[in-house]
Amino acid sequence: MRTALLQSSGQLGSVAENLTALDEAAGRAAAQGAGLLVTAELFLTGYAIGDDVARLAEPADGASAKAVAEIAARHQVGIAYGYPERDGDTVYNSVQLFGPDGTGLANYRKTHLFGCFERDAFTPGERSVVQAELGGVRIGLMICYDVEFPENVRAHALAGTDLLIVPTAQMHPFQFVAESVVPVRAFENQMYVAYVNRVGPEGEFEFVGLSTLVGPDGVARARAGRGTELVVGDVDPEFLSASRETNPYLRDRRPGLYASLV
Repeated sequence: MRTALLQSSGQLGSVAENLTALDEAAGRAAAQGAGLLVTAELFLTGYAIGDDVARLAEPADGASAKAVAEIAARHQVGIAYGYPERDGDTVYNSVQLFGPDGTGLANYRKTHLFGCFERDAFTPGERSVVQAELGGVRIGLMICYDVEFPENVRAHALAGTDLLIVPTAQMHPFQFVAESVVPVRAFENQMYVAYVNRVGPEGEFEFVGLSTLVGPDGVARARAGRGTELVVGDVDPEFLSASRETNPYLRDRRPGLYASLV
C-alpha cells in the first residue's frame, strides 16, 4: 500500500485553512497512487495553540471529522489526521483514521503526554493498542512520545500491527528519535512505521521535520527533510511476511523472564 506522509505544520489556529491544505495534499497523494495519507500531530489546529485547545477541540464525529471524511471519499484515499478531541468536558490529543470511502475506521487518544503543555491541556488515553484494516494491511495508531516507549510498540507487534502510524510533533533537540529510534522500533518489532512530523518554529517550539516511512529491515522507504513536503513510500505485505520469517525477535521472546516489567 502506497503511503503518503504530509510533513506540514499547516496554519496555526485555523481549522478551515488546514482542511484546505489537507484536501490539496489528498489530491496530490491520490495522483501518486497512495492509498493512505498521514498528517502530523494536531494538524487540524496546530500544536502551539495554548489555551485555544479547549476552544478548538471537536468531537470525533464533529464538523471537521465530517469534512475529512468527505475529502477521503472524494479523493479515494485513506486519511489519518491529528486533532484535539473533545468528549464532554474532557480533551484528548487524538488521531483519527478514515477509509478511502469516508468510513471512520479508528480513533486513538495519546497515552503518554509530553511536557507541561500537553499535561495541562489534555487527558491521557487509556487504550494502548488501536487498530484497523485498510487495503489488506493491519494499521495501528500511536502519537509522537508514545513510540519512544518500547513496551508500547511491542504491544502492537504482539497484536499483529503491520503498519504503525505515528503523527508527531518532534522538536529540537530530539531529532535523534526520527533518525535512530524509529528505525530501531520498526526493526525490533518487525513492522512498518510511518512517523510524520511538523516543521519549523511554532510558539516556543521548533519542529525538526525528518518524517519517515521505515520498513521492518530498519531502512527508510521515504524520508523528508526539514521543510514542508509530501513524501511517498510503499508498504509491501510480502516483504513484511518474508522479513518476519527471517527475523526471530518475536519468536525468540521469553515472556516469563519479563514479568518484572509489568
